[in-house]
Amino acid sequence: MPDARRSEGRASDELPGGSSRSEAEASPDHRHSEGSASDELPGGSSRSEAEASPDHRHWFEPIAEHLGEAYLRYSFTKGTRQEVDHLVAELGLAPGMRVLDVGCGPGRHAHELARRGVTVHGIDISEPFVAIAGRDAPQGATFERLDARAMAFDAEFDVVICLCQGAFGLMTADGEDGAVVAAMARALRPGGRLALSAFNAYFAVKYHEDATFDASRGVSHERTEIRNPAGEVRTVDLWTGCYTPRELHLLLGVHGLQVDSIASVEPGRYGDGEPTVESPEYLVLATRHGP
Repeated sequence: MPDARRSEGRASDELPGGSSRSEAEASPDHRHSEGSASDELPGGSSRSEAEASPDHRHWFEPIAEHLGEAYLRYSFTKGTRQEVDHLVAELGLAPGMRVLDVGCGPGRHAHELARRGVTVHGIDISEPFVAIAGRDAPQGATFERLDARAMAFDAEFDVVICLCQGAFGLMTADGEDGAVVAAMARALRPGGRLALSAFNAYFAVKYHEDATFDASRGVSHERTEIRNPAGEVRTVDLWTGCYTPRELHLLLGVHGLQVDSIASVEPGRYGDGEPTVESPEYLVLATRHGP
């Protein structure tokens, strides 16, 4: 969303063509594409029926097909190493541990973790992104096309990560973010850890001047341009579920996850700062307790 965010400190936000890293740019992390049938309901709400079934073609897939490897040109993807450094330190990640990367996109976090000896399985709704992720993947990194709502992993992983709106925040139908959280919680062994990024609802209301915020649903909507590897432009609608720290505590708690911390962050600048209204994202660290 052009000019939707504050400019200071946002070196990693901008997309080619002047669009910002919109809460949706380009990842298994993203919204409705131009021309999709019945995208929008009166009042700015998205057509949730289109997302109700994991068997239905997800609205993000045409966006990913257009972007392809161009997704990795966007500057917000350039902070991967710093983000992984922070997660390794905070989650105690070590060689031999098993990580599930939900909404892995082209696999940038999974690749970085695998290079450090961690065993990573990445899942994404986008077949093109899964193909890119699997190409030249380091040993220990595997990938699968899978809708996050349909995950059936059962206590198989030490850590689950869901970053850069990798599925969470993209499910604009009521209850579907909860379905993703429930599936991630099931995937964790007891005592396992979750790292989840979420867009900051306070920031969206305060700074997203070129977006529309549906206060009744907590969803931000904008229209912007994306480019494929050849530079061809497509205009798309981007939808992002936004959250407050209190909502994140409640949502994760319902699904057996104890929130350990919520920090204000932005791409390539992960840390442990207190939640504020001034950061575009929150990073949530949580633990699965119980059987």
